[in-house]
Amino acid sequence: MSHMEGLKANSSQFTLEGEPFRILGGSIHYFRVPRAYWEDRLLKMKACGLNTLTTYVPWNLHEPEKGVFNFQDQLDLKAFICLAADLGLWVILRPGPYICAEWDLGGLPSWLLQDENMQLRTTYPGFVTAVNSYFDKLIPLIRPLMFEEGGPIIAVQVENEYGSFAKDEKYMAFIKDCLQSRAINELLLTSDNWEGLRCGGAEGVLKTINLQRLSFGAIPYLADMQPQKPLMVMEYWSGWFDVWGDHHHVFHAEDMLAVITEILERGVSINLYMFHGGTSFGFMNGAMDVGTYKPQVSSYDYDAPLSEAGDYTPKYQLLRNLFSQYHIEPLPELPSVQERRAYQPVVILQHLSLWDSLHFTDKPYWSERPVNMENLPVNNNNGQSYGYTLYETTITSGGFLSSRNNIRDRALVFVERQSVGSLDYKTHEIALPDGKGERTLTILVENCGRVNYGKALDHQRKGLVGDIFLNHAPLKGFTIYCLDMKPSFIKRLSSGQWRPVSHQSSCPGFFQAKLFVDGPPRDTFIRLPGWGKGVVFINGQNLGRHWSIGPQQCLYLPGPWLKNGDNQITVFEEQRANEKILFAENPDHGRTTDVYKLPFCTLL
Repeated sequence: MSHMEGLKANSSQFTLEGEPFRILGGSIHYFRVPRAYWEDRLLKMKACGLNTLTTYVPWNLHEPEKGVFNFQDQLDLKAFICLAADLGLWVILRPGPYICAEWDLGGLPSWLLQDENMQLRTTYPGFVTAVNSYFDKLIPLIRPLMFEEGGPIIAVQVENEYGSFAKDEKYMAFIKDCLQSRAINELLLTSDNWEGLRCGGAEGVLKTINLQRLSFGAIPYLADMQPQKPLMVMEYWSGWFDVWGDHHHVFHAEDMLAVITEILERGVSINLYMFHGGTSFGFMNGAMDVGTYKPQVSSYDYDAPLSEAGDYTPKYQLLRNLFSQYHIEPLPELPSVQERRAYQPVVILQHLSLWDSLHFTDKPYWSERPVNMENLPVNNNNGQSYGYTLYETTITSGGFLSSRNNIRDRALVFVERQSVGSLDYKTHEIALPDGKGERTLTILVENCGRVNYGKALDHQRKGLVGDIFLNHAPLKGFTIYCLDMKPSFIKRLSSGQWRPVSHQSSCPGFFQAKLFVDGPPRDTFIRLPGWGKGVVFINGQNLGRHWSIGPQQCLYLPGPWLKNGDNQITVFEEQRANEKILFAENPDHGRTTDVYKLPFCTLL
């Protein structure tokens, strides 16, 4: 046997370098963990007894504008993989192009949607061209990190859970060829849930399964499909994700341990999804839509063995004891936990109304009819990807305003800058007050997150996606403002006409406070009791969304994003503001529900 023989699946057991090998894996997404903490999280993975890291690659972050790539700083994929290798971990890479991951549009860039005929995850020419262009950039970057080149990557996944989508029988062969034609020679695999296994594969590619419980005879079913092949649970769901307005999902440690123990006793390889979930910072959360649209929260704690802030949980301790039985040598000592601080409450000092902030957006765009976010002529004509879009027009009467379900996803409506209500998927009509002469109608639309899973993926354009009607007549003549709230915009706001906070401080608007950090900055959690809904920025960085409906009741603020001295907190608030911002040492994920007691279909 050659010493340089990589991961093979030629018998009922994996081999690596010619020797039997059991994959004990865990998922950590570099893009959900502050770079300063990559090493901490990976060391804790190693100390739990895992030997393999798996990570997705989010196309939409790496190519935010067509042909403009970013693999630097927080997105330095190569550095993350090299760090894993330095710490003695193997790597399974899941480059997509679609990743799901409870991530906006499943990781696909929103500029793809500028093509009105676009068919995502198919061999539609526009999608094929974009994927080829992306892989032309990505693959040369990761190829030197493959096992055959002396690197840690022992396997590469071909797309992700295609069996649950399966719109094009030629598509998986196309993605497989994308990898192999660019000299990716390591073991290729696919992953699907039990129902997707039948039609999610590709010829000559190892199938793996995603699950949380051992019902349906899932593993024997996989074994029957691939006789004399190694078995692997590519995603063992250690918890579950949360959506706004629902409960926080938990999966009790003892229930989880019983299933994982049985999986290992059957000789099956495993990857914990997630080992450490982290945070969907900014506007990057996805959404579910299986009949009803439900956006996901910013926290991706996932009730994983390592918490959102990198804490050990009871799951971690139980897993460490279990995995230690699969190692000859003792496991490494546990790395210390990051210190946290509950900083003193800070008082809101200044306020800038939404209307006064419009001077700092890019030049507004005029259009006779509404234009969806993705087709606005902004960001070098790549459209608007995230955040809010403000549509303004003139009306000459009151009456009934009807969206006809053309709002994606939620809109605040104003007449002469006075709130008159909101529209969303459930509310399609509101009454506008009567008045004399011409008046300004404003519709502030929020993209709450694009669907990341299922058949609804093709219908994810945001903003106003069709006409809005007043008394059954379509409104015309819109001035459209892009409020994507990038760091550069938040920085520009500092030169705005901020006013001291008073009872007249209106919402929507921006509210500012200063957090003074004395000594080394520590992790903390921001709490906003008494506030309504909006977005929180720290020193210009978007921490994520807050919403009083829960379940999430706080936002994780990593210490490395703070500095010694003054730190600027900016809150964009839609509904109601409080005079203070609070801090806590520990998270509050809200009311809980046990995923193990829920029917599987209710999760999907």
